[in-house]
Amino acid sequence: MIKIAPSILAADFANLDRDIASLHRWGADWVHFDVMDGHFVPNLSFGPPVLSSIRPLTKLPIDVHLMVEEPSRFIPWFLQAGADIITIHVEAENHLHRALQQIREAGRKAGVVLNPGTPAIAAKEVLPYCDLVLVMSVNPGYGGQKFIPESVSKIAELRRMIDERGLITDIEVDGGINPETAQLCIDAGATVLVAGNAIFQANDPAGTIRDLRCGK
Repeated sequence: MIKIAPSILAADFANLDRDIASLHRWGADWVHFDVMDGHFVPNLSFGPPVLSSIRPLTKLPIDVHLMVEEPSRFIPWFLQAGADIITIHVEAENHLHRALQQIREAGRKAGVVLNPGTPAIAAKEVLPYCDLVLVMSVNPGYGGQKFIPESVSKIAELRRMIDERGLITDIEVDGGINPETAQLCIDAGATVLVAGNAIFQANDPAGTIRDLRCGK
């Protein structure tokens, strides 16, 4: 089963409670929560108080993507705020193994993120400590960008690495996801798809989620 994780970065911030409450009805599997610090990426977004506020609004797992410098400093705050899943960028963390252990020892799922210019091999040494690997199929920091086609071969390489080790590790893809690019990602081995504008700006968000899950 392909999981769909709508990114609330594309939600209506004036009606965030309404949009988050709608996700379960639309058939979403996770809630994707993008954290940006204005340094690692050129934008600012949500912090732990927002996560604490939305945590009671949904029973869906909240997938926190830390696009921040020194993410290990932020991990305790987001664990306390209610994150179910935390992913950290390999480009931003000097102590990946320790940070992943910190998340998993708290009973949550942990993963690493690869920017478009970062090869799959960068995740190799920590794969046994990852519940998922997030492949950025756009440059992080802004929504609404076009899918980078080279991401497909990276997904396939990660799938080979994971399967060769006999690991049960999700491959998540974020950026430029629509039914057509979703199919490319699924065929390459992705199991979780993040979409923002494609869902929240759709006339039929539930239908869009069904289309993304099936691909076209």
